[in-house]
Amino acid sequence: MTLTFLLNGEEIQVEPPSSTTTLLDFLRETRGLTGTKEGCNEGDCGACTVMVQDGTTTQALNACILFLPQLHGKSITTVEGLAAPDGTLHPVQQAMITHHGSQCGFCTPGFVMSMATAHTNGDTDHADQLAGNLCRCTGYAPILRAAKACEDAPVPPHLTATPFIFSEILRGEVEDRGAAPPSIKPAPSLNHPTSADDLAAAYAKQPDATLIAGATDVGLWVTKSLRDLDPVIFLEGCADLKQISETDSAFTFGAMVDLNRTRKALEPHYPSLGEMLRRFASQQVRNAATLGGNIANGSPIGDSPPPLIALGATLTLRHGDRRRQIPLQDFFLDYGKQDRAPGEFVETITVPKQADSLRVYKLSKRFDQDISAVLGAFNITVQDQIITDARIAFGGMAGIPKRAAHVEQALIGQPWSQASIQAAKPAFAQDFAPLSDMRASSEYRLATAQNMLERAFADLSNPPKPGHSTSVLEVHP
Repeated sequence: MTLTFLLNGEEIQVEPPSSTTTLLDFLRETRGLTGTKEGCNEGDCGACTVMVQDGTTTQALNACILFLPQLHGKSITTVEGLAAPDGTLHPVQQAMITHHGSQCGFCTPGFVMSMATAHTNGDTDHADQLAGNLCRCTGYAPILRAAKACEDAPVPPHLTATPFIFSEILRGEVEDRGAAPPSIKPAPSLNHPTSADDLAAAYAKQPDATLIAGATDVGLWVTKSLRDLDPVIFLEGCADLKQISETDSAFTFGAMVDLNRTRKALEPHYPSLGEMLRRFASQQVRNAATLGGNIANGSPIGDSPPPLIALGATLTLRHGDRRRQIPLQDFFLDYGKQDRAPGEFVETITVPKQADSLRVYKLSKRFDQDISAVLGAFNITVQDQIITDARIAFGGMAGIPKRAAHVEQALIGQPWSQASIQAAKPAFAQDFAPLSDMRASSEYRLATAQNMLERAFADLSNPPKPGHSTSVLEVHP
């Protein structure tokens, strides 16, 4: 398949040497654009950050785990293309100079691209926007000062005009563009479906194919494990899998909805879940990672399944024209094993609406961009000071995301009191026998899970005042 995209305003048509050629390798080795750095090569350090636009969104993404076929019809801006055509620096570039935001300079291009993307979008939560960029020598204070200093500067026109025109060309909405090819809109293929129906047909024919959504996990199979993933099916073109629908009783997310959009939809209803998603990896990763992918990979430490299980979420699984619905909690059978037949894929995730009693706690060694040692989700219903229902789920405590069934039963029917919480704690040992690993010991995991139940009791018993927060990062009088 010939891929067509814009690179720093230039139209590129390329036949990639491999379906899993990364954008980073293409930039550095094929195009000689070495400003985009190779650091961790797994999406953790942000040195490879680029700006990607599709006419609708402007996103910061990690080039090291972004495969070229994911970029068809999009516009990529690297640090070499950030300045205006006449050489005028982008406001964030100038601010980094003015505020001394760079020393060795290795991380600087990635920081600048994250800052420029946030600036384009008008995002001023700078600490969150830059949580996926690591600096080892400058320190973050001058970088944050630089980001703050250019908040009100206008977005350079060359970053807002061309990608939108180009996107219209790809969608076939513009007939004439001078010397442009007459048609560069891709046709559906086995490896590049453009709808869920196309995907169902393709996957039924190639049930051994690797499905690639955001590639934030699969990318590491290539860059770290050096795996050959062929045959592959890229889901990027399946626009109907990127839809979110809402009714009075539930949200339904297509499997390709990214985690930033997921957070935006759910946070007003479930603030604790929204706060956890704010800490999920980094801005670059959340822009690419999909809700369906985070579920379908079956990780025992994936952060989205426990709170969704606690809310009673359900999956729609599809094989060809056949669909079936199952509770999310039943999807995970054992470590590395899910209730999913060959050629079957996660199509949608439905999350019920309810009065907010959900509390989600993520425990990790770093606050930002870290894998959970334990993640607990508590959905406890109390009526007339009696616990009438409890759905409690954990990640990091077993080989799969798992409900704490014995703890739930120990709570249901009991008074909403500290005594009931204490009496339920021993039941954790009936539900879980966690492993010891580099993130935490078995004993630590068990003790912290029990402590999370106490925290949930405290939070639900003493909700914060309007405008206040119980975040450990904030102090209020």
